[in-house]
Amino acid sequence: MIRLSEWLRGWRKDWFGKLSLLFVAVLIWKYVSVMEGYWWPETFQAVYFTIVFAAATELLLPLSRLFRLPLQLAGTIFIAWRISGYEGAGFRPTSADELVLWGQSVLSGLYPFIWIGLAIWLLLLLFGSWAVTRIRIFGTVGVCLLSLTIADSFTPIYLWDEVAWTVFVGLCWLVAEHFARFEREHPRSWKELLEYPAAFFLPIVLVLTIVMTSGVFVPEVAPVIKDPYTIWVESRGQTVNGFLGDKGIPLEGGRNADTRSGYSRNDTKLGEGFQFDYSPVMTVETSHRSYWRGETKSLYTGEGWLDSRNERNEQLLRDIGPGESLPLADDRGRAKTVKVTQTVTMDREDRYPVLFAAGPISSVQWIGSEDEPIPERLGWGAESWELQWPARNAGRFPKSYAVVSELIELDETELRKAKAEMSDEAGRRQYLQLPDSLPDRVRDLAAQLTEKAASDYDKAKAIETYLRMNYSYTNTPDLSKKRSDDFVDSFLFEIREGYCDYYSSAMVVLARAADLPARWVKGYAPGVTTDNLDMLQYWGSGVPGMPEIDPNGAGTYTVRNADAHSWVEIYFEGFGWIPFEPTAGFAFPYAVGEEEAASLPETEAEPEPAQDPAEPVREPARFPVAPVAYGLLAAAAGFAFIRRKAIAEAWRSFRLRSYTPAERIVYETEKLLRFCRKRGLERSEHETLREAVVRWSDQRRTLSKDFREILDHFERVKYGGGEPTSEEAERFALKAKAIAERL
Repeated sequence: MIRLSEWLRGWRKDWFGKLSLLFVAVLIWKYVSVMEGYWWPETFQAVYFTIVFAAATELLLPLSRLFRLPLQLAGTIFIAWRISGYEGAGFRPTSADELVLWGQSVLSGLYPFIWIGLAIWLLLLLFGSWAVTRIRIFGTVGVCLLSLTIADSFTPIYLWDEVAWTVFVGLCWLVAEHFARFEREHPRSWKELLEYPAAFFLPIVLVLTIVMTSGVFVPEVAPVIKDPYTIWVESRGQTVNGFLGDKGIPLEGGRNADTRSGYSRNDTKLGEGFQFDYSPVMTVETSHRSYWRGETKSLYTGEGWLDSRNERNEQLLRDIGPGESLPLADDRGRAKTVKVTQTVTMDREDRYPVLFAAGPISSVQWIGSEDEPIPERLGWGAESWELQWPARNAGRFPKSYAVVSELIELDETELRKAKAEMSDEAGRRQYLQLPDSLPDRVRDLAAQLTEKAASDYDKAKAIETYLRMNYSYTNTPDLSKKRSDDFVDSFLFEIREGYCDYYSSAMVVLARAADLPARWVKGYAPGVTTDNLDMLQYWGSGVPGMPEIDPNGAGTYTVRNADAHSWVEIYFEGFGWIPFEPTAGFAFPYAVGEEEAASLPETEAEPEPAQDPAEPVREPARFPVAPVAYGLLAAAAGFAFIRRKAIAEAWRSFRLRSYTPAERIVYETEKLLRFCRKRGLERSEHETLREAVVRWSDQRRTLSKDFREILDHFERVKYGGGEPTSEEAERFALKAKAIAERL
């Protein structure tokens, strides 16, 4: 009990400091949650566990800072160790040099979680100790709000929840700061307030509830007045990408669903709309343009895709050596192939389950750099064509890597002679699987589309062409039209619009209904080269009408989140898995043989008409009115801020220019009385000014002499008929100002 009472006394003694740290912890938590979809799940675990542990030790343990800091440091290191899965350096240091190597090995094994955890811990302690005054609280909350609102306005990310939380925490923090200051200045009144907790806390809760409720539940409306940035950009003939209305809001599902384009981590339920994200993911230097293959899924559930039992239990080839030939489970004996070399450089810190490359990969040249060994746990799936990066104990995802792939040269004549069937029964069951709940009209449509096809390849092309020609591409399908519980059925017969996941899933289901073994593949479309990056900055790859001068498309491609894509592979005897592209507006970059490439017509640029040099074309000069006006406004605002005290003093002098010295003293006295009332020095209706000043002097003994001096001057002017000089009035104003500052 003594311990508990001491702990409670310690809490009461520094309750505002502990609440400040709690508010900082909540702000950091909500601020970090913005990175959902960019950071690894392990990174969030490191951040959240560090925040909880550091805040708990600060708030709950009755220890001095000398003991709490080492404990928090040890806890942060332990959290990083648990999340990273680090198993130790493998040796014990016996010398100073070995100790340095051991330390480097430990830090490398805990990377990056150790540095993220330490940064979060230090930020929590720094701002929890620093932001204890009103101006610092305003600054901390203001910076959070400014960055969140800018990100919410100029990106597709929906951050209204984070903004609302920040406002709520800021209001609570300011209320706590107000009462902490009240406790310091009026300890007796503070004790009296605490005797009536309901009357004390109920108004606070009521006001905060009304403010937050009115802010959270108001409908979203477009801005009535354009902001200066938009006006300036539009004055230059450019447009500003707007993200108003339902931007970033899932058409179905919860708030935390990722509504930006990008490589999906969860394909169990497909169909939500998204906004294009044109941030770069990786750069691929390749000898042949291709789709960059990621994962394969074969189990269709009616809502999305899962790994089948065979895919989950696939035996992976490990301990891969540089240049070692990777086996394939499928027979490609009748196919002509071309080798494609690729060097991939990742532009983001995201962690992926696979390494992306043209499919299938035939050998791995290096991972990280040519001097580094290939990680032992890197696994190759001969059936799935996946080069899997281990989920744990493999360190960070490689920044760069080089692989060689072996692509099939498309020969439609030979493919029409091949059967789309698999010899083993397990493979047939896996790649012809359809849910029992699939509506019959889907099977009927598949039969209708393929009834006149002369070969299995023609069946596949008939399905591909039907989807490309009869359905509209959109990233925001109208889900209000959906009635069927089956994802593909609703796309084919109800919604009739969608993006790549709709098209590819529909083709796999229709192909299986037509007895063609098929699987669903996801990865990235080729991206854009440096030459046409500006031209295609708002479009994905495969845009109709874009000529390909080089049929093989060798070069360096920038792959963006907007290039995330899914497509179809169908199995043909003697050829293996052949890719198909059913999505409208996209075209799969099949490998082209040397003879076909030579037969393609060359495109020549039409010469521009010559202009008469004597009559050059001149555009009318435009005076940049808007930038100049905004520049002048910004300069005026900066000058006003720098000279704000002088401007305020000049304005006060202007207002008081018509006052006599006696009127000036009366005015300054009334102004001081109003300020005293705000600081808790109340004056009752029945009290004279002298009685109030005498009482205040007892409460604030350090100001007793100053109060009486103010009172004497005021009474001499107000009631004695004295005529003070301008200098006396100015000294009186300075004295009143000094009292206000001390209050």
